[in-house]
Formats: sequence, structure tokens, C-alpha cells
Amino acid sequence: MKPLLRPHRWSFAAVVVFQIIGAVAGLAPLLAVVELGHALLSPGPIDHDHVWFVVIAGAIGLFVRLLFTSASSGIGHIVDSKVQLAFRRQLALVLGRVPIGWFSRRRTGELAKVVQEDVSAVHPFIAHTPGELVAAFVVPLVSLVYLFTVDWRLTLITLIPVVLAVAHVPLMMTPARIREEKEFDAAMGGIANSVVEFVQGIAVVKAFGGGERAHRRFLTAVDEFVATFLRWVTNLSPIAAGMKLVLSPPFVLLVVLIGGTALITSGGMAPADLLPFLLLGLGLTAPVAALGHGFDDLRGAARAVGRIKEVLEVRPLPEPARPVAPQGHRVELRDVRFAYEDDHEVLRGITLTLEPGTVTAVVGPSGSGKSTLVQLLPRFFDPTHGSVLLGGVDLREIDSRELYRRVSFVFQDVRLLRASVTDNIALAVPHAGADDVVRAARLANIHDRILELPRGYDTVIGDEAELSGGEAQRIALARALLADAPVLVLDEATAFADPQTERAVRRALATLGGDRTILVIAHRLETIADADTVVVLEDGEVVERGGPAELLARGGRFAAFWRSHESAAADEIETRAGALQGEQSQ
Repeated sequence: MKPLLRPHRWSFAAVVVFQIIGAVAGLAPLLAVVELGHALLSPGPIDHDHVWFVVIAGAIGLFVRLLFTSASSGIGHIVDSKVQLAFRRQLALVLGRVPIGWFSRRRTGELAKVVQEDVSAVHPFIAHTPGELVAAFVVPLVSLVYLFTVDWRLTLITLIPVVLAVAHVPLMMTPARIREEKEFDAAMGGIANSVVEFVQGIAVVKAFGGGERAHRRFLTAVDEFVATFLRWVTNLSPIAAGMKLVLSPPFVLLVVLIGGTALITSGGMAPADLLPFLLLGLGLTAPVAALGHGFDDLRGAARAVGRIKEVLEVRPLPEPARPVAPQGHRVELRDVRFAYEDDHEVLRGITLTLEPGTVTAVVGPSGSGKSTLVQLLPRFFDPTHGSVLLGGVDLREIDSRELYRRVSFVFQDVRLLRASVTDNIALAVPHAGADDVVRAARLANIHDRILELPRGYDTVIGDEAELSGGEAQRIALARALLADAPVLVLDEATAFADPQTERAVRRALATLGGDRTILVIAHRLETIADADTVVVLEDGEVVERGGPAELLARGGRFAAFWRSHESAAADEIETRAGALQGEQSQ
């Protein structure tokens, strides 16, 4: 946090100094009461001028305390707002530079918790804790100096509750307590993630009759959080209760009265001298309690900053010092290996060439590495071994902006912005004309659906209209077509496909043709049939490649894949026909 706090060091100094002045001034009313007690209980006539002077001094002290503590709090909250803004800007900057594939390995709820809740958790550390901790040290120190001048014996007796409270602190810092705090934080992250997933996916889940399962998963996360919280509170409660007891006003007064009574009855102290201990003794314990809360806030902020630090330390994909421009858009993968974790390779020695003007389809069972393979082309990741080349240049030597001008993509999990349809389609070409946007929408077979929306192309998605999965994919396809990049990557772009989306993809592939390099992951036979080359992946390796007809004639893995999908398609048609006949008979 030092770089973020350094510009505000003088403001922090003001927070601390103002808090010290306010804390010391806050003792003036208590000392005024003590002095009034001496003045009123002393034998002889009352000095009215002295009494009024003491009263006015106490009132001024109260006013000074209010003024300076308010100023300290105000400055602290202003600094806190600036630091939180700086934190979020830095997180946004880093998240904008990390490998895009990194997001696929992180849960949305956990990242949202870092950006929102963890940054907000820094608030007490900046806005409250510095001043409160300083006051917690200064007030007892000034009070002790004064009380020692009155009677050092009763001062030591008054410190007994403080010593007992401090003795509880190590019990809160044991490895078991620290482990429970980490479990609590993890449970909080889990519940945040489950809420996001539950809200984002509930429509799809309910549509397929899985609402009860989704609700059960959410309740499971809640139950796990409750169990963790109860375990943490149960183990911490006896310690917290003991500390609260020894710092409570009745206990402090009891200790002071017992000690003071013993000293007064033995003739070792005047009765009037007991008054400052009754007043300031309570003032000793309140800051200690605040000290405990301050340390709790510090530890909570430290854990939050630790999670923020993990995100800020994610290394971005390195940009080339001297970018090289590709010559053409021929794509080559040379002995490419990739592993998300050191001990498990997802891709194993992939060597492929994608020629301009061709469509290459990648097929294979789930987990074979298809999506990982296509994510290397837009450089969502860098291969752990080997290289990916565009136009004869390693992607690592191409400037990222230049790369994204040459490679566009449509993925299975389409995320649309909460913006107009036009803005969503023109995301990669912000200054595109209306005619170009409409042309791309027509090619993606989404134009007619857009005209049905409340305000057509000006409709704000998410506010004024919701789109189905297939419609969202067609918007994404229109976005890629408008970008007019020479390399197009389609990763399961028909996963939510209805017949219209499937036809749109096929027509787009046929229309694009020309000199473009197209890489497709597809699970529908119609799309695969239009490909120039089919690559069959299995366990991260290329096991077959060639034209669709050639591979079918070979009778290998692709032929088996084709037959299984034909059978599945036939079963689906038969099921739909049976359902239709049933409806007609009713």
C-alpha cells in the first residue's frame, strides 16, 4: 500500500496530530470534574472565580475535542475515498493487462469480492484506525502520568483490568484462531461466488428444470458459511467475553473502589483523591477496548490487502520491446505445448498450419484441449513450449493492439455489455457507420430480431431487452464480422445454437471465404462438413487430420465421431417427432 499512501502522507500526519490534540483535549472535562471536586470538598469558603474558570476550561476542552476529532475523521475519510479509488483503478489497470485466459481460471464472485469488498475492507485502516490507535495510546499515557502524581499505589491497582485485558490478546492470535479467520474469509468468498453464479445462471438452470439443484448448491454454500462462522465465534466467544468483562465499567469501578477504600481506611490517601481514579480509571479501559477493535480492523485489512496483492501481482503477457508486423495471415503452430499447471500438459506437441482462405475445424472429446488450442491464437495464453506464428511472426513479437486488429473471435460463453445493440456490435470498430453495423447483423442473421426489440439497434441490452443464448452468439458473430479481421476464431460458437444461429454461422463461413484464415471448434456435423481441413484432438494430441470426406473414408476416430453424432441427431429428431405427435393427438 505504500505507493498508494505516499501522496497522502501529510494528510495522514494531519489525521494523527488532530486526533492527538482531540484526545488530550477530551481529558479536560474529566480533569475539570476532579478539580471541581477538590474545590467544593475543601474546607473553607468556595472560590467562585476558580470554579467558573474550571467549568469554562472543561467546556473549552470539550469543544476542542469535538473540533479536532471531527477534522481528523473528515480528512481520514477523504483520504480513504482517494485511496480506494486508486486501488480500484490499479486493479482495473492490471485486470486489463493480464492474460485473458487468466479469467477463465477464476470465479467471477471471487474477483468481484476483491474489487468491491476487499477494497472496502481497507476503509477502517485508513479512515479510523490510525487516529483511534493513536488516541488509544495517548489517552492512557497522559492519564497515567496524572494519576501517578496523585497516588502511584492506586494507579497500579487501577491498571489491573488493563493488564488482564492485554493478557487475553495472545489467545486471539494462536495458529488455530488465524486458521479459523482464513476459513471464514474463504467461506465469505464462496458465498459471494455462489450468489453470482446463482443469479447469473438461474434463468438457464430453471429452463432445464434444474432450479432446485441450483438452489440447493446455493444453500449448501450458505450452510458451509454458517458452520464456519459458528465454529469461529464459538471458539472466540469465551476469550472475547473475558476481555469484555475485565474492561467493563462495573469491574473497573469495583477494582478502584476496593483499592481506594483500603488506602483511605488505612490513612494512606485522602478521600478526595479517589475521585480522579473513578473518572480516569474508566478512561483507561475504553481506549484499550478501541485498541482491540483497531487491531481487528488492521488484521482484516491486512488479509484483504493480501488478496488484492495476489491480483495485482498477476504478471501480464509481456509486450515486445520492438514489435514486428506480420506478413500475411498464415497461422502456424510449431510443436506447441501448454500446461495450466506444471505437472499436467493440456496440449502436447501440436504442429499445425492454417492457410489463408481455408476453414479448419477442430473436433474431439471433452477435455481434449480444443478450447485451449484456439485460445492460443488470440494470445489469451502463451504456450509453455513451442510457438504460434501469424504471418511468419511469433505472436509474442506482435503488439497486442495489432494482434487484435488481425484476429477476431466468437466464444461459447458470450458476454454482452450493458449498452445498445449498436455499441455491442461495433465494440471493435467504435466509429463504424450504421450501414456497416446493419450489414454485419444481416450476415449473422440477427437483423430481424434486432428490429423486434423496443428501440431496435438503440435498445440497451440488459435494461430494455434480454437475448437468448443463440441470439447473444449471433450478436457476437456480427461483432466479429464487422471487425473484418483476416483471422477468425470460433470456439463452440453454436453451443446454444438454434437452426437460425447454425445457418448464420455456416453462411458467415461461406461468405467470409476469400483470403481469411478461419479456425472453428464445432460439434455440429453441418459446420464440420463445410471445413477444408478437420483436425481431431485427443488427450492434447493431434490423432487425425485431413478433409472431412478423406477422414470418413479412412474409418478412424473422426468417422466414429461422425457416426455417434449422426445417431444422436437421429434420436433427437425422433424424440421431437414423437412429442409433436403426442401434442397433435391431444
